[in-house]
This record gives sequence, structure tokens and C-alpha cells, in this order.
Amino acid sequence: MLDDATLETLRRRSFDLRIDNLTAITAGESGHPGGTLSAMDILQTLFFVEMNHRPKEPHWSDRDRFVLSKGHAVPALYTVLAHAGYFSRDLLPTLRHLGSPLQGHPANFLLPGIEASTGSLGQGFSIAIGLALGLRLDGKKSRVYSLIGDGESEEGQIWEAAMAAPKYKLDNLCVVLDHNKGQIDGFVKDVMDIEPIADKWKAFNWNVLTIDGHDYQQIAGAFEKAKATKGKPTFIIAETVKGKGVSFMENKIGWHGVAPTKEQLSQAVAELKAAAASLGSKGAA
Repeated sequence: MLDDATLETLRRRSFDLRIDNLTAITAGESGHPGGTLSAMDILQTLFFVEMNHRPKEPHWSDRDRFVLSKGHAVPALYTVLAHAGYFSRDLLPTLRHLGSPLQGHPANFLLPGIEASTGSLGQGFSIAIGLALGLRLDGKKSRVYSLIGDGESEEGQIWEAAMAAPKYKLDNLCVVLDHNKGQIDGFVKDVMDIEPIADKWKAFNWNVLTIDGHDYQQIAGAFEKAKATKGKPTFIIAETVKGKGVSFMENKIGWHGVAPTKEQLSQAVAELKAAAASLGSKGAA
């Protein structure tokens, strides 16, 4: 269980992360607010609680690895990496600008902390399997984490990878589904329904857990259960809200891949700052 001080820090930082994320997307005039906001709490828990890593030594051989398979959500990853100390937060507003290392999808040769270049949906998951296999062959105790999307889960490569990881008993692999239920063309259930998602992954012989993807205790607890599971990989279904934290973005498909205007950014920032200010009096956000 996370202690009160850690929970308080995570909750307060979540507002700064969301503000920086939206500021970067607005500056870039392009990006994906909905899926970055839904993934932010998962990413923050990974880099500030769960993973063994060294921001000042990004190629440390014993580090845990993270692969963002839903590569279009990379502004959220950039924001978390910057707050973790991998590079300056001053870089964030250069998102998608010509010459910036902050490309619209992850490019591992441009920035520290980016383990793999991803963006073609489904491929990052396969890369994570390769990393997990390689670490085991090298006798490393490091773990591999990957974040996939539910729209991405309509890709055939996801299901090939889902078969492969249990075959090799990759208990050093943990895959998280950002189950925000939306994609660019509409709600997942209307485009190509992936339910019953838990039953499908269980049938592929994964250890399957379902959590609230915005509850830090549940996120951290699921990672602990994953580490305790031997002989099979773990699949975490994180129930999330697309656009989490900004009222006019939440569960709105139109915010999948549209950057806010400066006026909309101001509205979102004001809302997030107000929520942060009320955190102390209301307790858990």
C-alpha cells in the first residue's frame, strides 16, 4: 500500500502533469489530449513508484523497461519523463516542432528514457516481448512494462503477441490496457468491439487484473501482484476516462486527436488548478 505522503505527492503532481501535457499539445497545434490524459496516472505510477530506473543514467543495464505501444500518447510520456528528470521541462512546448526531439511518436534515438520507436499500432507490444525475452536470456531480473490502447487492440498483431508471451512464460512482462473506450472513429464498442476483453486474455493464459486506472493504490497494487505472479505474464485492464481531469474533454471522442486552442487551454488549466487547490480540503482527488 502506498503511504499517505506518497499518495499526496502523486495526486498533486497529477495536475501539473496534465497542465504541462496540454500546454505542449497546444504549442504543437497537434496531438492527442484524450488518450494522454487517460494514461497519465498509469505512467506516473510506473515512473515514480514502480520501475527501477535512473534518469541520470538512462542506459543503466539493470533498469526496468517501458514501451509505449500506443505511441500517439507520447506527450504524456514526455511529460512524465521530464518531471522525472530525464530532460528539461523547457523542452515540452517544442512538441512536434521541426528539429525538436519531441516527435509526435516516440523516437528512441532522440531522447533518453524512450526505449523503442513506436506508433504503428500493435508493434510496441511485440517489442516489449522481445525485450523481456532478451533480459531473461541475459539473466537479468529487470521487468518490462508496456501500455497498449483499446482501439489498438483491434490490431491483429496485438493478438499474435498475446499468444506469444504466455508460450514463453514471460512473467517479467506486464502489459497495461488503457481502457478509455474511445478511438478516433468513435467508441471502441461501435467500431470493432473487443469485449469480453478479460475473458479473452484469460483464455490466452495471462494473469488478468482489472483496476481503476486513476486510483494510485489500485495501480500500484496491481503492479505488486504482477511481480508476485510466476510462470505467466500479467495483463492489467485499467478502466480509465478519456480526457480525464478536464470536464469538457472527458469521454468526448472529438478530443481524441485535436489540440486545444489557447482559449481552451486556459479554460482547462484554470479547471485543473482549481481542482488542485481544493485537493487539501476534499482529500483524494
